[in-house]
Amino acid sequence: MRVDVLTLFPEAFRGPLDVSIVKRAREDGLLDLHVHDIREHATDRHRTVDDYPFGGGQGMVMRVDVLDRALEFVRAQAPERGLVVYLTPAGERLNDRIVRELAAEPRLILVCGRYEGVDERFVEHCVDREISIGDYVLTGGELPAMVLIDAVTRHIPGALGDAASPEEESFADGLLEHPQYTRPAVYRGWAVPDVLLSGHHARIEAWRRAQRLARTRERRPDLLGEPNDGAQPGGRRERLGAPDEVDE
Repeated sequence: MRVDVLTLFPEAFRGPLDVSIVKRAREDGLLDLHVHDIREHATDRHRTVDDYPFGGGQGMVMRVDVLDRALEFVRAQAPERGLVVYLTPAGERLNDRIVRELAAEPRLILVCGRYEGVDERFVEHCVDREISIGDYVLTGGELPAMVLIDAVTRHIPGALGDAASPEEESFADGLLEHPQYTRPAVYRGWAVPDVLLSGHHARIEAWRRAQRLARTRERRPDLLGEPNDGAQPGGRRERLGAPDEVDE
């Protein structure tokens, strides 16, 4: 997969995408990542990329002409036209389904907004999909682009080594992932559930399924089509009370 990123701050991508799975995917030729500076396509000596919004208002807006030139330049770098994704709080919220859809594309072109956003004409005529990573506002689209690249890379065949890995993670079957444990089996009196030490694979899988359901119902009931009832995803909470043993 080829991924091109259009940004005003290409230096932001140095480091976060040079480690772990994304680094290995790049080294193995599975992910072909290119970061482009939008300012290189400004035509004045100050390399101006933004201007005041028509109609008044706070902040500045990225110019449609500069963005369009940058996009056309980047598109010409590879034969695939590429799916253009604009990272914006107004986009559809990123989830596992969308990640899988994007991972199936041969080429993605990610556009990172700044300031008050981009001229709407660029969105209307040049953008294929608008994506948000959550209901909050960040300084720019660079961090969301990195999140998207990381999530998509995990679904590139061969990137994780084990083809089954992405199918066992949270959201793969519409549920959150079950709890994980490793050695030592007992630490400070905190014991690993007995069923995981039993070697009985059917019972272990049944326990994990029960844990996934219980964890999802407590933390993300919306994934099960149930009312939230004040659940606070990601916050502190009591340990799930699912039993160690389960019926076969």
